[in-house]
Amino acid sequence: MDLEIGVLFNTDRMTGTELMDYAGRLEAIGVGSMWLAELFGREPFAAAGALLASTETLRVGTAIANIYARDAVAAAAASATLAELSGNRFELGLGVSNRGLNEQRGHTWTAPAPRLHRYLTDLRAAPIALADNHYPVHVAAHGPKMLEVAADGADGVFTYLMTPAHTARTRGGLPADARISPMMMCLLCEEPGEARRLARKAIGYYVGLDYYHRAWRTLGFDETDFADGGSDRLVDAVLAWGSLDDIRGRLSEQLEAGADRVVVIPLNPAGRGQPDWDLLEQLGDSP
Repeated sequence: MDLEIGVLFNTDRMTGTELMDYAGRLEAIGVGSMWLAELFGREPFAAAGALLASTETLRVGTAIANIYARDAVAAAAASATLAELSGNRFELGLGVSNRGLNEQRGHTWTAPAPRLHRYLTDLRAAPIALADNHYPVHVAAHGPKMLEVAADGADGVFTYLMTPAHTARTRGGLPADARISPMMMCLLCEEPGEARRLARKAIGYYVGLDYYHRAWRTLGFDETDFADGGSDRLVDAVLAWGSLDDIRGRLSEQLEAGADRVVVIPLNPAGRGQPDWDLLEQLGDSP
């Protein structure tokens, strides 16, 4: 399996020392890229700078940097700086987050697609005078309006909790050189009842969001799939669980559908605020 792997995990739970060790360990096992979320913990650009300085080959990106949190010129300056000083190992991932989180930050919510389009336009036009900086721009998108914006102004897209059928449809709506990076929760657990229990815990927040419902309805799901934390059918479709071979098979389905890489979210059956290193080390060794 010719599989390019990225990894996303909530590293805000780690100490600073643990975070640096985490990046080094990902690099050592052959992971291509690591991704930093923007929640209510570390500032992702500052964290990316430290991690790029402590690694040699690992690509580091934001997934996602919230466009409400800083203007486009600030994002362009930060990205160009990180790219220049790391040998162009930085990748910029952008998104609108959601109404609740942005209002919690004190921002006024506006229509996502026009706002993202304007932001990308301003980002590309930012007069940043730095030599030798190149960084791809990815946007978080799964609905048709956001994907239309991505097709016009980004180098690629992240999709989240979406199926290979969605990846295939997305591939057909983007330029040939645009990269698609599905983000997929993976759980190395072969007992169906326990795997689905843990899966529902992991996706429960998203199952309550109406814009995920809209996207999932286009894939054949309905209201019955959104009740009680998600139906078995929904859980099994949007999350990869089972044996290592099962998980590899699910990742391969995304690649066959048109993905360029898969960003793995390595859920740990034991919890403890750490990724499942057993899973990651075996995926890192994938041929």
